[in-house]
Amino acid sequence: MKFIKWLLLGLLLIATTIWAVLAIYFGDSHTSNVQTAIAAAIGLFGFVTLLGLGLTQWRKRFLVTYSIVFTLIVSGWWFAVQPSNTRQWQADLAVLPYATVEGDFVTVHNIRNVDYRSEFDYTPAYYDKTFDLNALKSVDLFAVYWMGPAIAHTIISFNFGDKDYLAVSIEARKELGEGYSTIKGFFRQYELTYIVADERDVIRLRTNYRNDPIEDVYLYRLHPSKENVRRLFLEYIRKINKLHKKPAFYNTLLDNCTTAIWFNTRVNPTHLPFSWKILLSGYLPEYIYESGGLNTKIPFEQLQQQAHINAVAKTLDKSPDFSQDIRSGLDKPQ
Repeated sequence: MKFIKWLLLGLLLIATTIWAVLAIYFGDSHTSNVQTAIAAAIGLFGFVTLLGLGLTQWRKRFLVTYSIVFTLIVSGWWFAVQPSNTRQWQADLAVLPYATVEGDFVTVHNIRNVDYRSEFDYTPAYYDKTFDLNALKSVDLFAVYWMGPAIAHTIISFNFGDKDYLAVSIEARKELGEGYSTIKGFFRQYELTYIVADERDVIRLRTNYRNDPIEDVYLYRLHPSKENVRRLFLEYIRKINKLHKKPAFYNTLLDNCTTAIWFNTRVNPTHLPFSWKILLSGYLPEYIYESGGLNTKIPFEQLQQQAHINAVAKTLDKSPDFSQDIRSGLDKPQ
């Protein structure tokens, strides 16, 4: 039992030391020589404390000192890093959306509709549009895969009828020249953003212009009640307006494209229970299917095959009927 106790304590020391080293090293978006030196010192001290577990006389002193140092890092360095809306952002992430609500009418400002010539060659464009909540019919889920079946980027799109679709992609807001890193996403390196966009932007980018790696996009028609769709849309609007006023951090595990969708759906009393298939977001469509949220009249494998829209999206490209036509033939038995 003692061996297991000290083994678990040793593993905890290793984990917290790695976390502390990375938290200091990454800092507030940029790494300085001072940060690197402090991170190295913390790593060395964690290693010495680990070795000290084998020294009965010094074990308690090492652990107390380590606990004090770690607490200072958490309360000082970690919480000193604060989110901001005033960094030098990537051109396609520079403008935040917001909305005004007047009764049943919601005016969404800064809907993104980028004109793409290639993935990195584009002209940002935005427009405002007023939506009637009474026209809100349904909501769809896009699942985007680029690294195997377990991980997907998920996008919600609200259907207001008459070819009116409003997509919302929850992403890490990157600074100018900054790339995305899953590891950095754990350490307050990215602000959270809700990209409110025309599907000809946020979906067509992934089906038609991203090639390294190629992204496979699947479109699933969800079947919630209109009351649930309305509550969900207004919850999204609330979060969008909140982020416009007060920034928040993206988190790779706790506040990402898929977990944020699940948290937003909790506004509805019949939301899905939490599942590991939400964390492994590539399995989210299958989880929704198993829960009866998709068309269960056909096998999931057939539904998934029909949901793959890359080929049809490439033929439509800049078509004004892009959103309507990528949905033709979905959910139909063969």
